[in-house]
This record gives sequence, structure tokens and C-alpha cells, in this order.
Amino acid sequence: MHITKAVIPAAGLGTRVLPATKNMPKEMYPIVDKPTIQFIVEEAVAAGITDILIITNRGKGLMEDHFDASPELESLLEKSGKTEFLETVRNISNLANISFIRQKEMKGLGHAVLKAKSFVGNEPFAVMYGDGVITGKVPAIKQLIDHYGEYGEGVVGVKKVDAKDIHKYGSLKVEHMHDNVFACTDMKEKPQTPEEVLSLYSILDRCVLPAEIFEILENTKPGIGGEIQLTDAMREIAITKGMTAVEFEGKRYDMGNKFGILQAQIEIGLEHPETKDLLKDYIKNLAKTL
Repeated sequence: MHITKAVIPAAGLGTRVLPATKNMPKEMYPIVDKPTIQFIVEEAVAAGITDILIITNRGKGLMEDHFDASPELESLLEKSGKTEFLETVRNISNLANISFIRQKEMKGLGHAVLKAKSFVGNEPFAVMYGDGVITGKVPAIKQLIDHYGEYGEGVVGVKKVDAKDIHKYGSLKVEHMHDNVFACTDMKEKPQTPEEVLSLYSILDRCVLPAEIFEILENTKPGIGGEIQLTDAMREIAITKGMTAVEFEGKRYDMGNKFGILQAQIEIGLEHPETKDLLKDYIKNLAKTL
């Protein structure tokens, strides 16, 4: 399946990391030298996606500016002979066909995805949550695209979560089929009792959905938190037509969480060619003082 469109919901308020997010979107947090949202866009592009819609809200214009051309900066870099930086800056605005739309009311992830209906049309499309960075040899979203339609309509990217944390996520009813691939036939958003837990597998940040999800979302009533939950809409597909669940390979960082931000900074910093040696020495010396 060749999927060319991705939707990135990035309208959350980032309340878990206040006060940093009071005026700066969490999607713009730098990981070494690159903002969170760029990691996600680059993952999409590496998977063959050419058209991306980022759903924002008021106060997140920094994201639009980041992916726009910057004539003044480019001119300064060119005059200074800093060709490497010039190429880096220009490449950002040429990554893909990126457009933006605002979610004017905070009515949940399902409501945000519904804003992409006209952008998507009748094609299957990727959904990549704006605060989840996943690194690895093969783009996580490509791993899902490669299994689209295998055991039903759509694919969800999953990982096991701790039993004590499952109430923060969605729980899936899955049957192992082969390798890291499962058939998914039911799901429950944020189960509140042990009886509601279907398994410890949960959707984490990535899915590939058929266009029929929009009609379902239009008829989905508010769920947990009084919001329109994407999980509730996907459940309709899972229980009627089935879905595929892929336990994707790669390291996930929750950039809406304080510890997740620190993890990303350190671990990606230990891989970055400009910082890895300095950071290793720093950590070694620091450990001696702890």
C-alpha cells in the first residue's frame, strides 16, 4: 500500500510540562538541535509520505514559521559563506508539502483528526501524534504502512505498557498472528477497572486509518474527559472489520512528559556526532559526584 498523506495532531496545551509550554509549543522543544515536530515530519518523509497536515491551535505559529522559508536568515548565511547551515535551513522548508489547520475548540484527538477530512479525501492516511518521537532504523510509520489491511481495516502501532499505567492509555484485545503482528478486534480507551483491561498492549503515537474513520468520528459521542476520542472511533472498525496491530521497533520518547524530554535529550545527544563524545565524558564525570 502506497500511502502519501499524514496528519499530525499538535493542538494540545502541554499542561504536563507547564510552565515551559505557556508560550512555547511542546512540539517545538529542541532535541539537541532539532525541534520535536521536525523529527516526526522527517519520519513521515522517510516512509514515503509527501503531503502532511499539522493540526494546531492558537499560539502555535512557531511551527508554521519553522517549516516556512526564511529569506533573511538564508541571505545572511549565504553572505557569510556558511553553506552547510544554509543547506540545513533550506532543506527544512522543502521536506514535504506541509499545510496547517487550527482546531479552534479543544474537543479531543478525534475532533482534531476530523479536521483533516477534506485534506485526506478518500485515501488511507497516517496519523502521527505530535508529542511522540520514535527513533530507529526503519521509520515506525513505515512499519505500519507495510502491514496496512493485513488483518482488517487500518493499522495501529502498539507497545506493552506497565499494568500500573494502562489506565493512562488505551487497552487492546489482540491475537498474535506472526512476528510482531497481531489481529486487533476490540479496544478500550483508558480502562478504569481491571475488568476493562483487554491486554497490556496500547496504541502509542502512530496509526494508519481508512478514510471511513471520518464518518464514524462525525457520529462519535464524547467519551473519557468529555472529548471525542479517536480510540472510540477506531473501536468501531476493530469490532466490525478488524484492525492490524504492529508492535513497532524503535525507541519512543513522550515529549509531553518531563522525564521523556530528558530521556530524548540525553539518548539522542549520545548519538549526535557533535555532542556524543562531550556528553559521554560529562556523564562519566557527573556519575563520580553522585
